[in-house]
Formats: sequence, C-alpha cells, structure tokens
Amino acid sequence: MPRIRLLALVLLSLIPGDGNTAATRAAPGLPLGKLRLPPGFSVELVARVPNARGMALSPKGILYVGSRNEGTVSAVELNHGNRVTVLATKQNMPTGVAYRDDTLYFSTVSKIYKLPKIDENLASPPKPVLLSDQFPDKEHHGWKYLGFGPDGKLYVPVGAPCNICDEDKGDFATLKRMNPDGTKIEVIARGVRNSVGFTWHPKTGELWFTDNGRDLMGDDVPPCELNRLEKVGSHFGFPYCHGGDIPDPEFGKTRKCSEFVPPAQRLGAHVAPLGVRFGLNTNFPEPYKSGIFIAEHGSWNRTKKSGYRVSFVALDSKLKATDYRGFLEGFLEDETEWGRPADLEVEPSGSLLVSDDEAGAIYRVKYQSRK
Repeated sequence: MPRIRLLALVLLSLIPGDGNTAATRAAPGLPLGKLRLPPGFSVELVARVPNARGMALSPKGILYVGSRNEGTVSAVELNHGNRVTVLATKQNMPTGVAYRDDTLYFSTVSKIYKLPKIDENLASPPKPVLLSDQFPDKEHHGWKYLGFGPDGKLYVPVGAPCNICDEDKGDFATLKRMNPDGTKIEVIARGVRNSVGFTWHPKTGELWFTDNGRDLMGDDVPPCELNRLEKVGSHFGFPYCHGGDIPDPEFGKTRKCSEFVPPAQRLGAHVAPLGVRFGLNTNFPEPYKSGIFIAEHGSWNRTKKSGYRVSFVALDSKLKATDYRGFLEGFLEDETEWGRPADLEVEPSGSLLVSDDEAGAIYRVKYQSRK
C-alpha cells in the first residue's frame, strides 16, 4: 500500500463515527484518541509542559504556565510554533500565574513574584521581583492560584492548612485581593477550604470559584463546590458546613448551615475542581456559551476514582445552575488515569485551552459546526 494512502487511513481512523469520541491530532506518547467530546468538537495537543497547572494568556499570544511539583514557570509561544521556554526554576510550588500590563505574576507558597516586560524578554527573562511576602508558609493547601479581576486587583486564595480544622478567624481558608503593587491586602471571602481556580463573569463581573471538599467523610460526602461571590465578606461554610446543608461531624455543632452561602452548584464528591472559565467568549454553541467549564483534577483516596475530566455547568438567564455533566472525558479508564485537567483558558479564536499536570501537556478544544 502506498505510504500516502496508509497515512490517510491512519488519520481517518482517529475521526469518530458516533460523535462521542473526540476527533484528535496525533500526539506521540499520549492516547488522545481515548478522549470524548460532544459532536462537533475536537481536541489537539498544543505543547508539552511538565506538570502544567495555572495558565495566563498575553495579548501577544504567549501562554504562561505555572507548575506545582516541577517548580518552574514556562511560556508557550502560540503564534510561533508553540515553542516552550522556561522562565523561572526552583520555585516553591509556583502554581498560579496572572498577566497584566506586560508583566507576569506568579505565586509560591508564601510569596508573590513578578517578571516585568516579559513578552519581549523570553529569551533572557528577568530575575523574579518580589511583590509580596505576606502569606503563610504552610505547604498543606499552600499552593496558590492567581488572577486579575475586572477591578484591576490581584486575587489570591489561602487554603486551610489541614483536611479539617478551625482557622476561621485567621489568614487561612480565605480569598484575598490586593493592588498590583502588593499593597492593601484584604479578605473578600471566608470559609473557603481550598480554592485553586476562579474566574469572573464576563458581563456581571462577579467572582466564581471552585472549592475542594474535605476528606474522610466517605466516598460520596461531602460534595466539592462551585461558588458565586455576590457580596464581599461572604462566608462559604468551612469548617462548619459542607455543600450548603451538611454539618461537619467535628465542627458542625457550633454554627448552623443557614448562616453560610450555599454553593451555586454541588459537584461530585472528591472530584477536586480546579480551573474554571465561562463559555461566553468561546465560539461554542449554546448551551456552552451560557455556562461554565470546570477542570476536575480527580480524586486521590476515593474507593472508585471520580473526576479526571472537564465538566460543564449550564446556567439560565439568572445565572442559576440547571445542569451539571461531563464535557471532555476519557482521561480515566478502568481506574487508571493518564491525565488530570488542571486549568482552563479561552483563546481569542474562541477555542478552549486545557492544562494537564499528569501528562505535562496543554490541549486545545475546538468547535466546528456540522452543516
């Protein structure tokens, strides 16, 4: 058989006939053909970035990527062959990255750094400049997501230093924000056990964030959460109440669940939700443009594993959740995972980028209508 015809048959074999398995581009070493998406969607490998976690996209098409276990911050030049450059090394869990005014910000456990004029200096990146060292040094839930809000402030979560403990009055189990120069750090939400992903509604400007539920209450309790911050200073229940109406067996007797803000959507127990993005700026069809996507990193001690996918929560015109289901699936097969989604980002083209710290990869999910 001629080589060209054989190659064509191989490529055709990757395209599904039933609309459930994702059409893919070949990715050496990664079984992308196992991924499943709704009809009309496809997925491709963009780049290999070890332990890829938080992402931030600059207007010049440079995707900045943090890591947790690798200790590195990297750049992927999406407009120049997806070339990968390492910008910083030997950092303490530099999970979160955020971009503003030609400056990259990245987190460590207890500090926030910045890399000024980074777009023009990828080949010789500047030495990280300390922005703030005003964060706890506890590594349990100490890795931090970052993001700039529509108010121009930098948002930083501080996770609880435990599975379950009462740290309600201090720095832990909070969401904070500060000025871009590191001044005026303030708490904007409490009772947040471990948020490693948040975003803002493109129209209302409201903050939405994920929260990882506590462990050791069973396989199916409590649920992880998708939350909506409608009022600064709100309390979301930890450690007293989980999922809106489940009192904690240790701390639940001290306060009532009715005192706290319930989740916008209860997610699966132990799915470990991380990055979130609204679909409004994608080129996806309805209902995806009206809802929100969630990177579910996956459980670590559940009897039967859960998560390991990108899920979708449909929202009505009043931003009330109406459905919760899988969107990009197939990273888990027969209780063995080969990938773990960590963060999401929307490209100007309307495609959705997905980071995967298990496979060390960045994927692109695209939509093309079938006419």
